[in-house]
Order: sequence, then structure tokens, then C-alpha cells
Amino acid sequence: MNCDIVLVGVGGQGVLTIGDLLLRAAFQADIPASYAPTKGMAQRGGFVLAELRLGREAVGPRIPMRGADLVVGMERSETLRGLRFARAQGTVLLFDHVWEPTGVMLGADAYPVRDEVAKQIRAVAGRLILLDPADLPRVDGEQVSPNVYVLGAMLSVSPLREAVPKDAVERVLAERWPKRVAANLAALRAGLARSAGETER
Repeated sequence: MNCDIVLVGVGGQGVLTIGDLLLRAAFQADIPASYAPTKGMAQRGGFVLAELRLGREAVGPRIPMRGADLVVGMERSETLRGLRFARAQGTVLLFDHVWEPTGVMLGADAYPVRDEVAKQIRAVAGRLILLDPADLPRVDGEQVSPNVYVLGAMLSVSPLREAVPKDAVERVLAERWPKRVAANLAALRAGLARSAGETER
């Protein structure tokens, strides 16, 4: 099963970590994969984009415009920049975090409202899954990692659901953070359950 994924967000959100975890899980499951991370400004808050191609052999790492099965946005305004990759029948998963750039904070620029972003997504993609950061669950009194929660939500979306086994992702999480296995598995499973039961908004 082939699956092309574009991840966008801002520095400090763990966007590239999501891609790296999926890449490692794919390798563990003997799934051909390529990964092309791109960073904008180095500081926290700079634009981040990553392209992940699963199940494809002898292809370049870059995903063509309108070629992504799944576009994942970890920040509201940056998600709009990733829309050029979404195919007509693809899915956009938006974790609706707000990171206001300097121009917005100074009052020089306007920040997009959620309903307008959702409208633009629906005009391009076949499905929108919208996750509210306020719904992040807590484990032992601490909020779970947003990027692991989003990774879990991604695993409910076809064709990624068929491309990478969930248990491979769980093994990679345990290897990456052995001291946070319980918390990360809880975050992953919470995201998976949330996305699987999520209706389009």
C-alpha cells in the first residue's frame, strides 16, 4: 500500500519527529520509504515541512503538487501552505494550534480564523479531520505530547492505516523514549481513538 504524506507546522512542535518515527516504523516493517525534511528559519516558530513516501520503490523523495494522500498541519496558518500538496480525494488532518507570527502580534497582519481555514481545506481535499488542542488528554496529571497524539490520529487515516502497522509505531516509540513508554503509548492511542471517531467539522 502506497501512502504519500506531507507534514507542516512550526519549529518546536515535533513535526520532523513525527516523520522520523514513521520512517523508522516503516523500516522495521520492511516497507520502502523515503523522507525529505525541510526547515525554514532555524529558531522556534519557523516554518517546517516534511515529505514522507511509504511503499514506493525507485521514486524520488519529493511529493508532487496535489499528490499527497494525507496532509498533516500542526499549526493553523501553516496548514494553508501545505494545501498545495493535498490531492482531491485526500485527507487533511489539522491540529488547530495557533502560533501568531510577529506581524500578527504587532497588529500589522491578520491571522486566519478557524472556520475560514476549514472552508479552504474542504474546497481542496476530500476530508478534513480537525483536532482541538484543548482536547489533549492528560496522563498522570500531565498533558500528553501533541505530536505523538497527532501521530496516533494519523494512524486511523487510510491509506496510512494500511501502510504502517500500529505495533511497529509503538515499538519505535518505546525505543526512542524508553522512560516515557506509558505516557507516549497513551498519547498515541488517544489520538487514534479520537481521529477514528472524529466526524468532519
